Amino acid sequence: MGLFDLFKSKKPAETQAESQALDKGLEKTKDSMFTRLSKMVAGKSRVDEEVLDELEELLVSSDVGVSTTLRIIERIEERVARDRYLNATELNTILREEVAALLSENNSAGFDDTYSETIRPYVIMVVGVNGVGKTTTIGKLAHKFNQAGKKVVLGAGDTFRAAAVEQIHVWGERAAARVVSQKMGSDPASVAYDTLKSAIANNEDVAIIDTAGRLHNKVGLMNELSKIRNVMNKVVPGAPHEVLLVLDASTGQNAIEQCKQFTAATEVNALALTKLDGTAKGGVVIGISDQFKIPVKYIGVGEGKEDLQLFDRVAFVDSLFREK
Repeated sequence: MGLFDLFKSKKPAETQAESQALDKGLEKTKDSMFTRLSKMVAGKSRVDEEVLDELEELLVSSDVGVSTTLRIIERIEERVARDRYLNATELNTILREEVAALLSENNSAGFDDTYSETIRPYVIMVVGVNGVGKTTTIGKLAHKFNQAGKKVVLGAGDTFRAAAVEQIHVWGERAAARVVSQKMGSDPASVAYDTLKSAIANNEDVAIIDTAGRLHNKVGLMNELSKIRNVMNKVVPGAPHEVLLVLDASTGQNAIEQCKQFTAATEVNALALTKLDGTAKGGVVIGISDQFKIPVKYIGVGEGKEDLQLFDRVAFVDSLFREK
């Protein structure tokens, strides 16, 4: 059984609630985009060069990113050239189709789902800078596994901040997950070792390991994360099975820069975009997916422990372009 199968076995009411939460989470981004799109096409009869210039500006300012924006504009220009005439009132539909196609081509949600019932413990190493919602994401993810009937242990590997360790313990209680921690300043690799050893002893299904959220120099970051990975692999061959990079969507282009730093430092194979509900910069999901070709696996659309969703590119695009 894969992770998607595990988390998608929901009742219709739960699916509807997630859809409503997604709509609410993207509300600020949608309001910003649709208001400006409406103004762009007002009085226009066709998609011309002026409309495309304004659309380019809108996408860049929505933190889709310059390179991704140019790709989208080029695709629309090709449609204009091919169809000879595109009604300006259809711009929303056209944009929706091109964004959906781009995400599909980038395999944005098509990652190799390494979760398997036969892998125990399934090990997730979580990385990201302080303040992006890393610890909260760990707690919400633990809750999802717990709801799916899995035994979860959390490793408080950010040993440089007392608040991080305390927060892990709080989330452990909320998510009914055991927590392994050591004294402040301990070696994070030692915490990872103890966590996996105890996970094996307790026959637990999932181990989620926090790491320090410091963007110190690349060499230091790389060495630290490499050491943690090597220790994990010695205890559980093949671990970590997932390296999840948590990014704050509300920081826009800064999130893209953080993605560059962490992908240079370690082998990130999944992304989580948090705080979509508090920003009009939801376009960064499109830009990051396109630029890094790393699957966006989770999105955070609210404060509650239920508000971490598996990223569904179809549902995301439908919600983003759904008119109120």
